[in-house]
Amino acid sequence: MNYIHTGTQTIEAERLYLRRFVPEDAEDMFIHWINDKEIQSNYGEPVYETVEAVKGVLNRWISSYSRNDFYRWAIILKENQTNIGQIAFCSMDLKHHHADIEYCISKQYQGKGYATEALNAVITFTFEHTGLHRLQAFHRGKNMSSGKVLEKSRMLYEGTLRKSYYYPDVNEYDDKIYYGIIKSDYMEGQQT
Repeated sequence: MNYIHTGTQTIEAERLYLRRFVPEDAEDMFIHWINDKEIQSNYGEPVYETVEAVKGVLNRWISSYSRNDFYRWAIILKENQTNIGQIAFCSMDLKHHHADIEYCISKQYQGKGYATEALNAVITFTFEHTGLHRLQAFHRGKNMSSGKVLEKSRMLYEGTLRKSYYYPDVNEYDDKIYYGIIKSDYMEGQQT
């Protein structure tokens, strides 16, 4: 199979647009999620404490869009054009055709199904427009809200790596709970 990369393309879902980040996203990101310690900790990313710092990370992401193997979407709420989070392939194994996916949503917009909607849209995009064979994700035991997103998506529970995540700030271990979907699972779901 010839491997196909499309890079980050705009995806339209029912209530959301998933699109490339642009410099104008900095304010919304800062207001809604990227400077929130709890969100960024659950997401495994640093807190950005100034809009200038947000612009710095945005510049790195935007310059990466020149590569067709870079996948990172801003999650935009259609009703008010607000950037409420992001979804991305945080790592890819090109030899074995799979990617790890991660996502975060502003606290103000959590519990409304937006993360599940974004995840399902990216799953569809992946299997219809790229050569990836598998997507996978994990949530930490402490982050059960992320687990609910994975349970509601088309991904299947695949196992738990007990006490495999370490929190150095509190000297504690946590479980990593894995979910995955392969292209044939997706194709079977499309036929029903």
